[in-house]
Amino acid sequence: MIRYDGIELLKMLCETNAPTGCEDRVAEFVREQTDGLCEYIPDRIGNLICFVKGSGEGYNAEEPVKVMVSAHMDEVGFMIKGIDSDGYIKFLVDGGIDSKVLSGRSVVLFSDEHTVKGVIASKAIHSLSPAERKEALDADKLYIDIGANSEEEVKNLLDIGDYGTFDSDFVLFGENEKMMKGKAIDDRLGCAVMIEIMRELRESGRQLPFDTYFAFTTREEIGNSGAQCAAQAIAPDYSIVLESTAVADIAGVPENSKVARLGDGGAISLMDRSTIYDRYFVDLALDVAKKNNIKAQIKKYVSGGNDAGHIHKSGSGVKTLAISAPTRYLHSACCVAAVEDYFSIKNLVSKILENGNFENR
Repeated sequence: MIRYDGIELLKMLCETNAPTGCEDRVAEFVREQTDGLCEYIPDRIGNLICFVKGSGEGYNAEEPVKVMVSAHMDEVGFMIKGIDSDGYIKFLVDGGIDSKVLSGRSVVLFSDEHTVKGVIASKAIHSLSPAERKEALDADKLYIDIGANSEEEVKNLLDIGDYGTFDSDFVLFGENEKMMKGKAIDDRLGCAVMIEIMRELRESGRQLPFDTYFAFTTREEIGNSGAQCAAQAIAPDYSIVLESTAVADIAGVPENSKVARLGDGGAISLMDRSTIYDRYFVDLALDVAKKNNIKAQIKKYVSGGNDAGHIHKSGSGVKTLAISAPTRYLHSACCVAAVEDYFSIKNLVSKILENGNFENR
């Protein structure tokens, strides 16, 4: 097994093709990279829960405090819904993809036996109606071309129900390669952070006083959150949700509509469309960031939601914190994030676990 670290670890995760429904590809990679670091707790919905036992020092041994750190493994993608007689593939969008980012994109489709390259295309512009020329075409008016000439040729490789993702390399760019571009930064960045923290715990010989569950979850992108099942099984007292968030820190966007800024650290949520976050936990994170000189920022715009919406309502309630990687062009083939933010988030979560007072409040 080859061990990957830092940005190389994130690159390998992002380039793993695993849309919602195919998370086992990421789960297998996570198992390889965390071998010997934890006890694995699989479940029926495909989550991979990595359990690290705490020492119990300073806590009630009969009621161990449980902290759940989670990130979802799935990415947005496509599912084949039809194949026409000329070999063109009709598809459904798997997750929230804006139709404006589809046409002309390279994709990769896969079955159990084959992996096939293709391109999302539409009718030629001279065949479009005046109305169609003015608007981005929805997925039902697009098709995937894999270079086949017949339905039979396609079905030798793929079939209805097979999945695909954007085909996009992970690239470092900008001055001193300070930026990174790739698909699935949402939320493979969170997965990479958890792997690195688990390694740090083992290699430092440090044992946290509370039980920690690193939950690599499924189905977040379609809203049917595997994190809900994980939280019900774990019954955590506290939860740290690692995510990516659209930021709108680009030209032409009013300042009051910008969510966060790339390079200013993880974005800590106060509330979103599904969760009002525990203020004690938010203040703890901000205090830890300040004391340890770690960049962090408040997410300034109330929008969207994430696995926290399911986790915080599980059991008798869970005190929940969300830390998101600021990301441009989310849910596209070319998500862009800052390398510095990856390490800021990793350091912040590590220090929160090290210094946080996780009593049964």
